[in-house]
Amino acid sequence: MTVNQISIFLENKYGKLSEILALLGNEHIKIIAATVADTSEFGILRLIVSDSKKAYRVLSENNVSANLTDVLAIVTKPDAGEFAKTLAYFTRAGLSIEYMYCFSFGEKSILILRTNNRESALEVIRRQNLEYISENDLIRL
Repeated sequence: MTVNQISIFLENKYGKLSEILALLGNEHIKIIAATVADTSEFGILRLIVSDSKKAYRVLSENNVSANLTDVLAIVTKPDAGEFAKTLAYFTRAGLSIEYMYCFSFGEKSILILRTNNRESALEVIRRQNLEYISENDLIRL
């Protein structure tokens, strides 16, 4: 029910993002979803990729600071009202959304999110009968 995400610490330097993506591209790793959060000095690149373990190994071998994190991937309709409705379930359960990003295709969106309590979030997904997507299914999209 969870998906592996790679979080990469990036110095905020010209060309650093391209350098990281080239390392992964050289290994034929596909990017499924990505987001970058940055400040003036550093950024965090979060990726869902076709082979997270291989990507992590490649990054580690090239002295790139990265870690693997479990996140949730929830399927919803691609409109703000549906996003709000989905996120409200977690809010009502007392869960904080630490971060979220998404991507859409056709009439579906995938919300990638991390909460302050994964087990409680999984219970919300079960209790509300939310549609989620597995890592293998994401890779096949």
